[in-house]
Amino acid sequence: MKMNMISGVIFDMDGVLCDSEAFIRQAAMTMLHERYGLTPQPEDFLPFIGAGENRFIGGVAEKYGVTITLPDDKIRTYEIYLEIIQGRLQPLPGVREFIAECRRRGMKLAVASAADLMKVDGNLAEIGVPHETFDAVVTGSDVTKHKPDPQCFLMAAEKIGLPPERCLVVEDANNGCKAAKAAGAHCLGLTTSFPAEQLRQSGADWTAPNLANVPEGIL
Repeated sequence: MKMNMISGVIFDMDGVLCDSEAFIRQAAMTMLHERYGLTPQPEDFLPFIGAGENRFIGGVAEKYGVTITLPDDKIRTYEIYLEIIQGRLQPLPGVREFIAECRRRGMKLAVASAADLMKVDGNLAEIGVPHETFDAVVTGSDVTKHKPDPQCFLMAAEKIGLPPERCLVVEDANNGCKAAKAAGAHCLGLTTSFPAEQLRQSGADWTAPNLANVPEGIL
C-alpha cells in the first residue's frame, strides 16, 4: 500500500493520545466501592478495555452480581476521574510531534473514542491538545454501537470528508483494531495496552510502542 493514499488520521484516545487507563480504573473502583461496597480487582477490567465506559464499569459490576445505574454511576465515575487526572495525565510520547507532522502534510485529523464527551474533553484539555486541535471528534455519546463495531470510525471518516480506506486509524485495543478493519480503514496498533501479536491478530497492519516510534513510511 502506498501511504500517499492516506489523507486522514483517526485517533483513539485512551492508550493512544494519553494513558488514562489506570486513572479511569481507579475512578471506577472508587465509585463501585462508594455506591455498592464492591472491591473489584484491577485485572477485572481487562476484558472491557476499549468497549466504552458502560461496559468498562458495568461489565465488572456484573461479575460481582451488581447492575449499575446509568448514566448516574458513569457520571459519578467521571467526576472522580476528572479530579484524579489534574496535573497527572500527560500525552504519550510523540503525540504532539505526530499531530504536527500530519498537519504539515495537510492531513485531516479526528478523534474517535468510546469514552463519553465529558471524559474526552477533560483528557484532551489536560494533555494540551484540546478538542479544537482536530477536524472532528466522535465520542461514545455520539454512537449507538461500540467497538468492535465500526460505527465510530465510519462516523469520524464521514465527518472529515474521507472514505475509510483513505484513513489511518491509530488504536491500542483489540476491539479498536477489529473496528478499524471492519470500517475498511488502515490500522496502526500501539502496544500500550496489548501485545503486538494480539493487535495484529485483531487486524492491525502495523504495530509500534507509541507515536514517537512509528514504522518507517507511515508518515
